[in-house]
Amino acid sequence: MINKILLIIFYLFVICISSLHGEMINRYGTTTASFLEIGVGSKSSAMGEAYVAVANDISSIYWNPAGLANVTRPSAMFMIQPWIVDIDMLFLGSAFPLPGIGTIGLGITQVDYGDMDVTTLEYQEGTGETFKATDLAATLTFSRKIVSWFSFGSSLKYINSNIWHSSASAIAVDLGVLVDTKFFSFSGDDANGMTIGMSISNYGTRMKYDGIDIYQPIDISEYEEGNYGDVAGQYRPSEWELPLIFRIGVALKPIVSNYSSLTLAADALHPNNNSESVNVGATIDNKIPGFGEISFKGGIKALYMDSTQFGPTAGIGIKMNYLGNRTITIDYAYKTMGLLGDVQAFSIGLSF
Repeated sequence: MINKILLIIFYLFVICISSLHGEMINRYGTTTASFLEIGVGSKSSAMGEAYVAVANDISSIYWNPAGLANVTRPSAMFMIQPWIVDIDMLFLGSAFPLPGIGTIGLGITQVDYGDMDVTTLEYQEGTGETFKATDLAATLTFSRKIVSWFSFGSSLKYINSNIWHSSASAIAVDLGVLVDTKFFSFSGDDANGMTIGMSISNYGTRMKYDGIDIYQPIDISEYEEGNYGDVAGQYRPSEWELPLIFRIGVALKPIVSNYSSLTLAADALHPNNNSESVNVGATIDNKIPGFGEISFKGGIKALYMDSTQFGPTAGIGIKMNYLGNRTITIDYAYKTMGLLGDVQAFSIGLSF
């Protein structure tokens, strides 16, 4: 039975990966809903987004649905990430373990682009009006440990984008696996062996904008006199693909002791709208008896990517115990983005 399940999962990944290996030459800017490429969770952001094999919290909903199986108590997480050029991003997620069944997760990502001036050909400096643009992704995730060393997860995602009076929507799925191996266990404990993670994100339908903004009067003969200026016209928006991303990563624990551990992680990314790249990261976790845990993280995002503005990342996390084995987690991340400026992210998590 297990072999059949593994074989089905393998074929699913082959099908998804084959769709990525189409025409990969100069596909920059050929997808929509780019907010789906912005990482979720301060912990993962601080590690250079090398997280597909490390995923063990609610942010697994974004990085690798299989990692949600590691959430063993009802939990919730909130993240705020002021993005570049006054863009604000919020994430709210929750997870509910169901004994004998698996773990169900819910996640909502919302991006607000703020108020922008309305401009026209006649009023290129602005008409005095403003408009708003927002993006939303709502995700339902299910994850389960098939066996003690193998987890599988999948997500169903609803995506919506609004620009003034026009909107577009799509449906997508994410798939992920997490494999705990006995290899490269520096402590001699099989539980501290290498972990391998893989995920496919945003495999879904295309998006096409529609709304009253695409209906505009057209002068069908602008160089002739006559009553031609108010002919009803309609723009025909194109359909756009979602940013499909395949990730594969490994995580190692070269140092493990009773009170501290070091985790090293590396992810390789193959997107359908950019060049391949590698993310690397590390976290040092230190247990504090009677209090909880403090961790220090760092990483580098988008190594080997063409013309990238991404750079080093860093962060700190604090996990505090309360009422026995319940926890409060606070994480902070700092990311450098070259000419675009630096970005900070803040997360708080609770287990009940």
